[in-house]
Amino acid sequence: MFDTERREESSVLIGIINQQQDEYTSEEYLSELAFLSETAGFKPVKRFSQKVSKQDPRTFIGSGKIALIAEYIKEHKVDIAIFDDELSPSQLRNIEKELNCKILDRTTLILEIFAQRAQTAHAKTQVDLAYYQYMLPRLKGMWTHLERQRGGTGTRGGSGEKEIETDKRVIQHKITLLKEKLVEIDKQMSTQRKNRGDMIRVALVGYTNVGKSTIMNLLSKSTVFAENKLFATLDTTVRKVVIDNLPFLLSDTVGFIRKLPTNLIESFKSTLDEVREADVLIHVVDISQRNFEDQMNVVNDTLRDLKALDKKTILVFNKIDAFRYIQKEEDDLTPFTRENISLDDLKKSWMSKLNSPCIFISATDKENVDEFKNTIYNLVKELHVKRFPYNNLLY
Repeated sequence: MFDTERREESSVLIGIINQQQDEYTSEEYLSELAFLSETAGFKPVKRFSQKVSKQDPRTFIGSGKIALIAEYIKEHKVDIAIFDDELSPSQLRNIEKELNCKILDRTTLILEIFAQRAQTAHAKTQVDLAYYQYMLPRLKGMWTHLERQRGGTGTRGGSGEKEIETDKRVIQHKITLLKEKLVEIDKQMSTQRKNRGDMIRVALVGYTNVGKSTIMNLLSKSTVFAENKLFATLDTTVRKVVIDNLPFLLSDTVGFIRKLPTNLIESFKSTLDEVREADVLIHVVDISQRNFEDQMNVVNDTLRDLKALDKKTILVFNKIDAFRYIQKEEDDLTPFTRENISLDDLKKSWMSKLNSPCIFISATDKENVDEFKNTIYNLVKELHVKRFPYNNLLY
């Protein structure tokens, strides 16, 4: 499927500026694309952006910009061009001819990262299913060699059958087998969830790379893999946590991201069941990111799709140790921007407009961790007393 062991290849990143995303937002998106590229093992060497009113149906960004990028790629011997949006099969084919290098869009890049990160049979099956579901409708546009007619009498499938039709059947068969395999795995995981008993369930959710696994390690005193890369966690990890003699189950789930491919969301359904079945969500936010509110919206949109947005939630602003701002001069009358707002001002703002608990912490430096634990304890205790009224004297 994907080549998961390779030399570091150079890449150029390509995005657009339009009515939906201005120049500032486009640059933020390209920064995230650069992080995705590095996570996949590619070295970003140049960024390109183009103002467009709508996508060019042939080359996505127009022939003039494509020619400019082609010149750069040839001069610097770049290996891969990565686009920050999903490309149609015909766009992929046309752009590949123009740039004469490997082309990836955002979806295939994320799929490649998931393929590299998948460790267990469950995660690998989910990624394979998403990959084949993505490729199936794209066969005709992406591989013109598949349209060659097969030979005459006696060849597989009969006279005149196109290779693409055979390949479609092969992929459809693989999709069927993978779905059947996932059904069995989902049954096993559902049984495991039932066997955990009636303890209160708490799930960590958030954008990718906001520190969920670090928080999991902090609360559960375990050693869940944590790394400063996107999608470090694909498989859900569940640990029993005890705070002041009050036990509950804590799960660490796959991180969300802008434009997460639909096929991946569907394939990771069983993983996301941990979110659906949780009693409490801990929504972790990286407060050091300039666009943290956009990331929060992505998570909330995904939770809404999962019908989990109305669950009891603790909002945790993590990485306050990495938060930076530029203090304005007293006589500066220009409007405040994100770069001018202090952490104290952000705290006051968010705490005043939220009905749910809101905590500012540094999981790395263990700052405000006691307050965080007390907040979890009080909420879990409240739910525990309602579920087990005869045991409330223990707490």
